[in-house]
Amino acid sequence: MSENAPDRDVVIIGAGVVGAAIARELSRYELRCTLVEAGADVGAGTSKANTALLHSGFDAKPGTLEARLVRRGHELLSEYAPRAGIPLERTGALLVAWSEEQLAAFPRIVARAHENGYTAISRLAADELYGREPKLGPGALGALEVPDEGIVCAFTPPLAYATEAVACGCELRFGTSVTGMQRLERGGFRLETSTGWITCRFLVNAAGLRSDEIDRMLGHDGFTVTPRRGELIVFDKLSRPLVNHILLAVPTETTKGVLVAPTIYGNVLLGPTAENVLDKTDTSSTSAGLEYLRSEGERILPALLTHEVTAVYAGLRAATEHDDYQIQIHEAEGYACVGGIRSTGLSASLAIAEHVCAELDEAGLPLRPKRELPDVRMPNIGEGFPRPYAEPDRIAADSDFGRIVCFCERVTRGEILEALAAPIPAPDLDGLRRRTRVLMGRCQGFYCGAQVRELLAGTR
Repeated sequence: MSENAPDRDVVIIGAGVVGAAIARELSRYELRCTLVEAGADVGAGTSKANTALLHSGFDAKPGTLEARLVRRGHELLSEYAPRAGIPLERTGALLVAWSEEQLAAFPRIVARAHENGYTAISRLAADELYGREPKLGPGALGALEVPDEGIVCAFTPPLAYATEAVACGCELRFGTSVTGMQRLERGGFRLETSTGWITCRFLVNAAGLRSDEIDRMLGHDGFTVTPRRGELIVFDKLSRPLVNHILLAVPTETTKGVLVAPTIYGNVLLGPTAENVLDKTDTSSTSAGLEYLRSEGERILPALLTHEVTAVYAGLRAATEHDDYQIQIHEAEGYACVGGIRSTGLSASLAIAEHVCAELDEAGLPLRPKRELPDVRMPNIGEGFPRPYAEPDRIAADSDFGRIVCFCERVTRGEILEALAAPIPAPDLDGLRRRTRVLMGRCQGFYCGAQVRELLAGTR
């Protein structure tokens, strides 16, 4: 293509939950879109390793873009999730005070919630708190109830967004790292990638941990990403009856603290830590971090420590020196930078996409809605919703959905084969894990690993 006619209308860099959401939103219009991802799959980086909470935005800094987009994102994802098959449960959260100082912070937290437009927050006395959470550790003085907080599957949203984008005609390129950029004389960009050159009129940088590096390729220097490592512990499903709500800590100036939360898969989650690291690939767990989490868990929910640990993992958040999302639209260039999206990015993802799309419209991107849009429904992997192994009609139609491969998570052969034949197929074992829950159970693949590898190899 010549400079007069770029290959694509829009290129989105990064297929995490935010980049995939933006690709979905833009693909609903008559545009030639390409979503490029350095990795082998959608949502395989930062997006897969978070606390998987649906945030209401009650505690965001008032007046920030993050506060507005988390609140809007909560509304959009709450409506989209059941329609698209994304597991979501409105468990509610309890923000627990363990000292007089933390108790004294309640009026400030309530005032902030009201300033953010969230008025459903209410106070619980200690006896009410223990009535709601009888297994809570001793010494709690009271709590704030936030009924609209919830738990959501972190794996399915980016897959749902990208699947819908592809169904709408978006091109998806894996294994494509952006290594250089040039501005075209008549407007637009020429991207040098590991798989060749791409030209486009508009560019969206949703590169997560690498968003500052992409931004600097274009001569901007507005922020620096400092990876913030969060370590987490996942406890066995037998611990699930211990807790009814998300148990939040009273935040400080530097951290939101350690939480205990049920997961959509029937486990209990403890974490995260918050440690700045230099290496953007350092997702290692540390003995110090895990010991700190165990001590906090023993204080918050003592019986939790008597249960087996299913897994430990660490995620990296794209923290910056700013206390807000770094979303900048450079109208004259046709460039949107979507950086500094921290742990609330999952909750805000659809609102971020809506916002970026509207800003690109203002910048001159022609948006003509498509007449027909696909109806995407993802396979359910949430414990609180019907699963194939327990659906007689599903098994009658295809006996593979009655053949359990992973007994820990009750994943069937039919689900695995379905994931391998999906519009965006699982490329590896990690991809299968995020699509089906296989290998995620207490044996961590000891029993089913060989059979799963055979199924994966059989599709290659």
